[in-house]
Amino acid sequence: MNILITGVAGFIGFHLAKRLAEENIYENIIGIDNLNSYYDVNLKKDRLKQLEPYKNIKFYKLDLAEKDNIFELFKKYKFDIVVNLAAQAGVRYSLKNPYAYIDSNIFGFLNILEACRHNPVKHLVFASSSSVYGLNAKMPFSIHDNVDHPVSLYAATKKANELMAHTYSHLYKIPSTGLRFFTVYGPWGRPDMALFIFTKAIFEGKPINVFNYGKMKRDFTYIDDIIEGVVRVMDKIPEPNLNWDPFNPDPGTSTAPYKLYNIGNNSPVELMDFISAIEDAVGKKAKINFCEMQKGDLVATYADVDDLMKDVGFKPYTDIKDGIKRFVKWYREYYNM
Repeated sequence: MNILITGVAGFIGFHLAKRLAEENIYENIIGIDNLNSYYDVNLKKDRLKQLEPYKNIKFYKLDLAEKDNIFELFKKYKFDIVVNLAAQAGVRYSLKNPYAYIDSNIFGFLNILEACRHNPVKHLVFASSSSVYGLNAKMPFSIHDNVDHPVSLYAATKKANELMAHTYSHLYKIPSTGLRFFTVYGPWGRPDMALFIFTKAIFEGKPINVFNYGKMKRDFTYIDDIIEGVVRVMDKIPEPNLNWDPFNPDPGTSTAPYKLYNIGNNSPVELMDFISAIEDAVGKKAKINFCEMQKGDLVATYADVDDLMKDVGFKPYTDIKDGIKRFVKWYREYYNM
């Protein structure tokens, strides 16, 4: 069995590759990443160093936009499973550099879909985001609800990925599953995420910007729970929903072999409680600048994980305080604090 993980030097991709390598199920775990400079490249390289001892992992520095090289890789390894985690991430950055999101998240994903079309795979699993829920106010967010009102270009590209994957699933019978991740955090996390930014600032005695005056909630989901969800979904190849009603269409399923899942902690945390947990783990109080709501942000996220639980028997469970303690422990060790 051969598997492709795109974005393998990224936060989720790294942890997934490590987990699969330790289980030693796949003959070849092929990881690709373009190692772009959206955030510290050294962190990405250090993640890859952690993977070097595993002989069943092979890394290629490759951009999803490199169509011919992507196709060549698919021809060489004849992948059974593809997990597409490569993307231009970040809501706020999409306000500054929108073209990066089209290049990576649209054109890049199209190359993956085309490669799967011409080199059939057993299952395509791809990353979506809780950001797709946009202006939705009904809580918890359900995969069975319409999500046609995104509030950032990043969210729009993730919604587009879902539509593109469904189209290819319908036309070419590619079994495809989209995963809407909810605010992932933990060791080896992304420096542009709140936990990393707040922890760094508190250690350095610098102020943190708290948007919407702290009146926000997030369904923070620990990285190990995310990976457990991904691994279980990989083995759950979607089948057509024979009861799908075109007069009352269900956005989460289809007559095609296509499915969506939320992977979230199903337990939103107040932003100020989140900050308090970081303060406790670091052992210092934060200096806080309260700010207005930023464009593109959601006030709250809350995952309905009933389908995940029903289909693969798992729901995230890690308590936010425990998860933050583990992150801060890693942060101290990595940065020699």
